[in-house]
Amino acid sequence: MLPELIAENPSAMLIESRLPDAIVSATAAPDGPVMGLSPESILPVFRLLKQEGGFNRLSAVTAVDWWPREPRFEVIYLLHSLQSSERLRFSVRVPEGVVLDSIVSVWRAANWYEREVFDLFGISFSNHPNLERIMMPADWEGHPLRKDYPVHGHKYSYSNE
Repeated sequence: MLPELIAENPSAMLIESRLPDAIVSATAAPDGPVMGLSPESILPVFRLLKQEGGFNRLSAVTAVDWWPREPRFEVIYLLHSLQSSERLRFSVRVPEGVVLDSIVSVWRAANWYEREVFDLFGISFSNHPNLERIMMPADWEGHPLRKDYPVHGHKYSYSNE
């Protein structure tokens, strides 16, 4: 059963008709509702929305660290249909250590977005073609956008330079 907030949204109704357990929540935001998805439904939902819903553009993938709350992380997906000018926002809550399915097979643009989320938050994506750091050096320790990361970063000795 869809939450009342999105009960008449055509995209939510499409998801509900094909994947009834995918949408687990809906919250109101100034720019429209945010649909919460179960982590295991990410790939089938996004395939459905691209193939049948007309959402041909992935605008962004980002994350939020809600530490010390559990589940700790929230991964945000922003979709856009160029034909209908409709935009959707999805949220997936995941505990630390849980690996999400990569959506690179649906939208190639997810490649860099998922690498950025991996690099800065430490959230991994299975079946990603090249999941390695994109912003920080390869040997960097930690993930700078986590709330438990040191405020001033790690101290380094520059005497060897």
